[in-house]
Amino acid sequence: MRPVIALIGRPNVGKSTLFNQLTRSRDALVANQPGLTRDRKYGTGSYDGKSFIVIDTGGLGNEETGIDGLMADQARRAVDEATIIFFLVDAHDGLVAGDETVGRFLRTHSKSCYLVVNKVDGRNPDIARAEFFALGMGEPRLIAAVHGQGVKLLLEEALADVPVDVGVDPLPEDAIKVAIVGRPNVGKSTLVNRMLGEDRVLVFDMPGTTRDSIYVPFQREQQNYVLIDTAGVRRRKNIEEAVEKFSIVKALQAIQDAHVVIMVLDAQQEISHQDSHLLGYIMDEGRALIVAVNKWDGLATEQRDFIKKELARKLPYLDFATMHYISALHGSGVGDLFGFVAEAHAAAFRNFATPQLTRILEQAVTEHQPPLVHGRRIKLRYAHQGGKNPPVIVIHGNQTENLPDSYKRYLVGVFRDVLKLHGTPVRLEFKTGKNPFEGRKNKLTPRQQQRRKRLMRHVKK
Repeated sequence: MRPVIALIGRPNVGKSTLFNQLTRSRDALVANQPGLTRDRKYGTGSYDGKSFIVIDTGGLGNEETGIDGLMADQARRAVDEATIIFFLVDAHDGLVAGDETVGRFLRTHSKSCYLVVNKVDGRNPDIARAEFFALGMGEPRLIAAVHGQGVKLLLEEALADVPVDVGVDPLPEDAIKVAIVGRPNVGKSTLVNRMLGEDRVLVFDMPGTTRDSIYVPFQREQQNYVLIDTAGVRRRKNIEEAVEKFSIVKALQAIQDAHVVIMVLDAQQEISHQDSHLLGYIMDEGRALIVAVNKWDGLATEQRDFIKKELARKLPYLDFATMHYISALHGSGVGDLFGFVAEAHAAAFRNFATPQLTRILEQAVTEHQPPLVHGRRIKLRYAHQGGKNPPVIVIHGNQTENLPDSYKRYLVGVFRDVLKLHGTPVRLEFKTGKNPFEGRKNKLTPRQQQRRKRLMRHVKK
């Protein structure tokens, strides 16, 4: 099994910067602000033919109350999962009480632990390491994570006993990526934990608790999944912190990366313009979609009927999506989401034969002819598949650029109903065939052109 490296330390000592160096990515948010990382974040790296898993964590060593306590709990779970620990301290700050607290905690574990002194660039190495010997964690290793200085030497030592492998990606090819999105505080992280059956991501009664997109691979009934918990997306005018802006970018990137998106709505709040904008973005990306209306328990029958009518009135363009009513806190209806995810994923990645699609097109045209344009009937000749996730159907004909939107919507509905495509949007692309006689004059041989000229002179006489 590949080693698991947990990055542990006080807030703002450079754990996320080192995470990005080790994974050669920008997956972890980095800013000059303590407490930015809150959940466990997983990534993969490779050095000298040896692959490994890295866990970025929130800070330890603070007063563990409220959200800081939950962050610390996530870090402790990472220590339990790890085979190697990089204990990061800050050369700029020197040895502080929080480092000693973390050191005492780590000494209670029998894991292979490396004391890593970060931010040593421009400093005397002997002075940078001297005071950290007092932690009793052995020889300090000096790095500057932001520049990658000393990182290779650290990995070389930590992975010395690890055999060379082929660096296989930890995510199976058949894994279904499911992004959980929505406004802040609608219950996204609670839903993720309920689907996983454990407190994998941090949940706190405060909007904006999740700041990064957290990828969580797991298996259920022989099917591999990756759940992506995302930061809540608010209206632009309400976004003040630069960190939150980056969080929203990560959430939108998660939608692009996902196969299926679960949009979480709060049954106790009205559908907002921001909900509509986010749903529009999901549709623009063409992602399969499930709308999970959360906090459904305890609502009276009249309230439930009103909410369903409001959903139908405000979101009529989501006729392809599954509407499901759940309580993430109590688990009501959560188990059914996996069936809807599998159905939507299968629909988004189905293959269709050209004869099958052409027959459906012919039947649709027979039942409802396209309109006349300048006295000529628009003709739609045949159809074939042009892509997946979402399914793209390419229709060939003449004057297709003049086809009205109402008729396009009619065709989408026909293909969706006949092919039973539930949970995924369907996109149509239209191609107009060229006039077979267009440009023919230029293709005549010189002798044919001379003969044509003589014939035209004869006609004129």
